Amino acid sequence: MKILDRYIGWTIISATLTVLAVLVAIFSFFQFIEQLEDVGRGTYSVLKVVVFVLSSLPGLTYELFPMASLIGALIGFGTLMRNGELTVIRVAGVPKARLLLSVVKAGSALLALAVLLGELVAPPAERFARDFRNMAISDRVAFRSDHGFWSRDGESFINIREILPGNQVRGLYIYEFDDLNRLRTSTYAESARYDGQQWVLKDIAQTELDDEGIRERHLPEAAWDSMLKPDLLSMITIDPESLGILSLVRYISFLNRNSQDTQRYEHALWTKLTYPLASVVMVILAVPMVLRGGRSVTIGQRVLVGALVGLGFHLLNQAAGHLGVVYEMHPILSAAGPALLMSVVAAILLSKTP
Repeated sequence: MKILDRYIGWTIISATLTVLAVLVAIFSFFQFIEQLEDVGRGTYSVLKVVVFVLSSLPGLTYELFPMASLIGALIGFGTLMRNGELTVIRVAGVPKARLLLSVVKAGSALLALAVLLGELVAPPAERFARDFRNMAISDRVAFRSDHGFWSRDGESFINIREILPGNQVRGLYIYEFDDLNRLRTSTYAESARYDGQQWVLKDIAQTELDDEGIRERHLPEAAWDSMLKPDLLSMITIDPESLGILSLVRYISFLNRNSQDTQRYEHALWTKLTYPLASVVMVILAVPMVLRGGRSVTIGQRVLVGALVGLGFHLLNQAAGHLGVVYEMHPILSAAGPALLMSVVAAILLSKTP
């Protein structure tokens, strides 16, 4: 049976990886065309578009894994059916359950690959791609470091340690320089909130430096008018989809301690936990689709059906996330709902397949 597992597994995995490469090439081309609209903003050039698209490939590959798994399994399993190999296997006495086990083993290998890609490769690559693009497009959003986010506003340099949801920041440093690049004022605010027109700083410690010496003062609250608006901060806000599981757990804990809304990040966490399982579900779904179709179904027909079902799952998964946040659904339901739906469909089809 090990030979059967290896043969079926390699057939499905090789077909899936081939389909995945084709899908990534197609979707990345569309992404490249979309990014060309921003060429000319700041220093964003065609070469930088290429760097951005290449840096986004791991994340894009991770998103397309379930779709590629279904199409690849349909092609690989369908090829075995069309060549009569599945018929020989069934006639030899291999039950449907044992055939399904071989397919599940192949799906488990794809699951492991998806987890490694989604946890180790995609998050840092996504953050690099986003920061690289933002730095090229905007001259005010400078860069992100281990000490928070840095930005320039005229002769002032701004350091924000943490950007929170709801147009709020925590740990704000403002360094103001004169025309001779000499530091004149250093301001620290424990927190700040944008009220629609300007920033309101709270718990302020300010130091002024001039030829007469150094003066310090403390203020409970003060208004601050700056070119740094929330829409610019949103460009560098922590994107939950770009975080790994452990990072999401730590960030959710931080938001809970500060009485902040965690629903979006909880949804992202449960998506991270359940999304790779969709690859296994898709491979299993291919089994009844192939067995019920028989040898009369062509490869092109299988690809078309797989593409439609896979694309439908991809869109449903994205829609469920947005609807879950809007209607305040439980994160488990909104994140795992599409995969559970596909599991039910696969179970029903398997039960009706001889």
